[in-house]
Amino acid sequence: MSDPRVFFAAERTLLAWVRSGVTIMALGFVVAKFGLFLTLMSAASGATHLVHHHAWTDTLGILLVVAGALVILGAQYNHHLYVRTLPEHDVPAMALPWMTVALSLSVVLCGLLLAIYLALG
Repeated sequence: MSDPRVFFAAERTLLAWVRSGVTIMALGFVVAKFGLFLTLMSAASGATHLVHHHAWTDTLGILLVVAGALVILGAQYNHHLYVRTLPEHDVPAMALPWMTVALSLSVVLCGLLLAIYLALG
């Protein structure tokens, strides 16, 4: 007796992890750009003590973006291992079975490109 709910629960779990990874990457972007905000504020106000925060916010932001990408990679790997343990009759035949892998890897690629952008900028 086939029960596709098990497979689709695993799909929903993967998508929840992708959503969490994207949130971590977005937080990293905000943290990195907050350092730029501090630099602009220090230049406008003449305060020099705010400039020192710029380097650590960039580093922390880049680390968060990379951590978000790693979360998504780990989730995709766990999903792949779990689906392999399911009996064949519990895995539904899909038109595009590679779609979850493509989604995960494209989000990871965007995250890594964002980390490079933040490191160079």
